[in-house]
Amino acid sequence: MATYSSYKRIISDNLDANTAITDAKFEANAGKNYGVQWVYGSPGALTSGCCCLWTVPTGVKRATFEAWGAGGNGSGACSCNRCHRYKGAGGGAYNSITVNVQPGWTYTLCAGGVFPCCSLECNGCEGCSSYVNGCGVAMCAPGGYRGFADTGWPDAAYSCFECCMAPVSFGGNFGMRNHSGAWNGNWLCHCFHKQFCATGAPFLSGGGHMQGNTYGCWIRCGCWTAPYGTGGANAMTNYCGTCCGQGGTGGSGVVKVTFN
Repeated sequence: MATYSSYKRIISDNLDANTAITDAKFEANAGKNYGVQWVYGSPGALTSGCCCLWTVPTGVKRATFEAWGAGGNGSGACSCNRCHRYKGAGGGAYNSITVNVQPGWTYTLCAGGVFPCCSLECNGCEGCSSYVNGCGVAMCAPGGYRGFADTGWPDAAYSCFECCMAPVSFGGNFGMRNHSGAWNGNWLCHCFHKQFCATGAPFLSGGGHMQGNTYGCWIRCGCWTAPYGTGGANAMTNYCGTCCGQGGTGGSGVVKVTFN
């Protein structure tokens, strides 16, 4: 067996700057088969996502597919004249797979969309899955958890992590989920200060934070846009708020393919 000492080492003094490495020494088009393709929906609210058909280019032998699910919807303001507590919406899951490919093979790349309307109820809606389907691949990344609100504001708040996914879950080699959304933990009377945190998608986006200091009768809707893969914003109301607040939709899913 060869050892490290048996390998021929090259030092800078052995290189001739004029003749050692030139374009002519490389095969024609060498290095030009590497590329990255992204698929994603509109950055605005109510995005339906985006799908396309990707064909493996000439000379490409390997591809890595990565997918992020769409973020969940935030919750609406679901009860009149009551304090609410809030659980932020979750970001989409991440999944990936690397496979050997051949030129001419085709793959459907679909970046998940979001629920097609804003949320008025206590429960938001989960984001749609993103997926890749083709020769040797049937992989998806689930959408994010929905936001939630209720009127049990004196109760103890909680949150839980959903970050683990088995290596072969949903057809991938490696995947990860994010925090499913955190409850605000606050005990202040009459909802004078309320907040929640939506989460982002692993390796893609950060989360979102929204809070309110309320001393009058008011309500506000969730933001209309969210970063890619991120959970949407909840509507927020104080003790004497009305019922018209709408939760915002999450961010579009994303698919990425890296090939060489």
